[in-house]
Amino acid sequence: METKAILTDTHTHLYSEEFDQDRDEMIQRALDAGVSRFFIPAIDSTYTEVMYDLEKKHPDTVFLMMGLHPTYVKDNYLEEVQHVENELAKRKFYAVGEIGIDLYWDKTHLKEQQIAFKKQIQLAKQYKLPIVIHCRDAFDEVFEILEEEKSPELFGIFHCFSGTYEQALQAISYNMKLGIGGVVTFKNGKIDQFLNQIDLKHIVLETDSPYLSPIPFRGKRNESSYIVNVAAKIAQIYGLSENEIATLTTENSKAIFGI
Repeated sequence: METKAILTDTHTHLYSEEFDQDRDEMIQRALDAGVSRFFIPAIDSTYTEVMYDLEKKHPDTVFLMMGLHPTYVKDNYLEEVQHVENELAKRKFYAVGEIGIDLYWDKTHLKEQQIAFKKQIQLAKQYKLPIVIHCRDAFDEVFEILEEEKSPELFGIFHCFSGTYEQALQAISYNMKLGIGGVVTFKNGKIDQFLNQIDLKHIVLETDSPYLSPIPFRGKRNESSYIVNVAAKIAQIYGLSENEIATLTTENSKAIFGI
């Protein structure tokens, strides 16, 4: 029997309050399923300490990002961006994320979101780190800033990619890999229709847990072990084995995060 390849969850909020009742068991389920690399996006400064606690408890499997999530860009956003800058100066992170623009919930802070996104891209370049992008109802706005900031130092992951084939190619043109998660399993997810035209070297796997559960768990709390369902769907799309998908996408994650 072939040994099971390592799966990498490039985007999981393991510190979320949704896991407070059973976090250890949930992480163990993921480890049992072959997921042994968890990349943890930041949201805002209120989550920093719980992220550090999580890393302390799981030093070999948990890798942290630092950033300000666009839906948490409020009137105090400059203080929050300063917090990101302070933490980046203090210690090692594996990416600046999740950062970007979200116009789904609220358009009132678009200008502030743009400023925060740009500033954090510049911090990522300064520290030679990848960025992890959150984009919702905002492809044009995100691409506009990537266009302004594009350079060999700009690279990362377009998290929860749910755009068109053309938008996928555009994201890839800015040195972004596409973070593919539960959406690829949805009947109305659409990305499954063109994904096999995208070279697998541009793809990484993610859950975004506790959000966006894949089929058959859609509508329930997501967790990192469910990345197996995402890998299975991608294996089907590309006509490869799940083991090959795990191996290739883990290699891709190493190319981005440097570990």
